[in-house]
Amino acid sequence: MRPGPGEVLHFSEDPGITRFRPQVVAVRSTPLATPYVWAVDSDRAPDYWFPRQCPRAMAWVGPQTSEQDRLRLIGPGESRVHAIEYGWLEAMRTVELYAYRLPSETFTPYDAAVVSTAPEVLPLGPPERVPDLFTLHAEAGIQLRVLPNLHAFWSAVTTSTLEFSAIRLRNAQPSVLSQKFVP
Repeated sequence: MRPGPGEVLHFSEDPGITRFRPQVVAVRSTPLATPYVWAVDSDRAPDYWFPRQCPRAMAWVGPQTSEQDRLRLIGPGESRVHAIEYGWLEAMRTVELYAYRLPSETFTPYDAAVVSTAPEVLPLGPPERVPDLFTLHAEAGIQLRVLPNLHAFWSAVTTSTLEFSAIRLRNAQPSVLSQKFVP
């Protein structure tokens, strides 16, 4: 589930959106002054193959990634890993997630997303039901890990040479300070 040429995607659990209007949201808990319509390009679409509130930690090989970090945190022959907590397995199995295809011409890059300040953005068609999230990950070659707690993995990733991103970590189980990630 990725956008085609000239498209970006907006993922939602709401199949009834007919138009997107800019909204003020918080990024990293800081409210932005400018209202935006948010979407993602093909590279970042997999970051949203999850229930909206599901905390996830993601890491992938980048140009500066050492082979040691790749092997230690992702594994041999792999290039990307997404991690969730056990408590989110049922939601991953049962969520009804939809992808809206939006025209890309009014969108510009903003951090890992793309944003538009157009007064409204109309979808290119009806929303598409996103297929099984586990299958999407497998078909994209993205390793999906299920952990009791994300914080130790996240700490290991953020102190490595991997590239990384996290979404909704505030919804993760509390950190256990004595926990250490052991691959």
